[in-house]
Amino acid sequence: MPRPIQARIHTEALAHNLARARAAAPEARVWAIVKANAYGHGIERVFEGLRGADGFALLDLEEAQRVRALGWRGPILLLEGVFELRDLELCSRLDLWHAVHCDEQIDMLATHKTNVPHRVFLKMNSGMNRLGFTPERYRSAWTRLNALPQVDEISLMTHFSDADGARGVAEQMAVFTTVTQDLPGERSLSNSAATLRQSEALSDWVRPGIAIYGSAPDYPEHSSADWGLQPTMTLSAKIIGTQTLSVGDSVGYGSTFVTEQPMRIGVVACGYADGYPRICPSGTPVLVGGVRSRTVGRVSMDMITVDLSAVPEAGFGSEVTLWGNAANGAVLGIDEVARCAGTVGYELMCALAQRVPVVVAA
Repeated sequence: MPRPIQARIHTEALAHNLARARAAAPEARVWAIVKANAYGHGIERVFEGLRGADGFALLDLEEAQRVRALGWRGPILLLEGVFELRDLELCSRLDLWHAVHCDEQIDMLATHKTNVPHRVFLKMNSGMNRLGFTPERYRSAWTRLNALPQVDEISLMTHFSDADGARGVAEQMAVFTTVTQDLPGERSLSNSAATLRQSEALSDWVRPGIAIYGSAPDYPEHSSADWGLQPTMTLSAKIIGTQTLSVGDSVGYGSTFVTEQPMRIGVVACGYADGYPRICPSGTPVLVGGVRSRTVGRVSMDMITVDLSAVPEAGFGSEVTLWGNAANGAVLGIDEVARCAGTVGYELMCALAQRVPVVVAA
């Protein structure tokens, strides 16, 4: 029998969350962001749930090839553009749109031989200070691109640094609008947080990422339920052993948890080698048989231990939900678990280990 741990990908939840993003930006077209192997879910596993998108956006050519292999004939956008000249050949062959964020990428386009000009998204660094042309250099970059026979339509793009917080997007919006006010081309501005929170930032294309995977982009100010989002990944395992402890007994490596009263614990077939964060402290929430409980002691490579006080009927073979949907309909949001680990839901999704069996469910 296989080790009793499994991740489930929920197709209907993906479609629901995509629809939620579309409802927040009813006049815009929607990129479904499937970078990082669809945030750890698997591109092939999410495709059916997200095929209602207007396009797929990702980072590398191998992922773009996988999307095309699934039968997608619509737009695909390379969010970081190309990394070397020969990448442009594959862009031509696969009909990929791609970001342009530096002079080197314009130089590559200028030497590229193609019969079909490229659709590009010229990126502005409006304050994020990662990729993109500064506002002072943006128009000259646009002029260079516009003069190239290798370039067809130029769309305009930026990325917000604080759409999920109090600072918001006003400052970056003002910079972007001022610089691009008389330039032609479609605009793409909003990530998940801006799509849900900042209606003034909506444009021709929105780029929801984490939201379509059921995680709140501004947790803990809002939960996924506040935004009407549903979990798209459930990680669950089973109890493979139990222990009955007396007062003063310790649990796990380093004896970091010591009982203050008699208690019964369950040993769960999940650990940091499966992608569950080792840094999660005692008290991190879990669902045992759909009933809220907590971890006790340190997370080991292959096991965690959970408090069974609230579920005396639980024992060998009982299901434990680490995040996502329990069989009885209870939900444990991935953001809550991530916060206990001092991180974000993105990282937990992307960190799901290869050894965990994954199935696609409704």
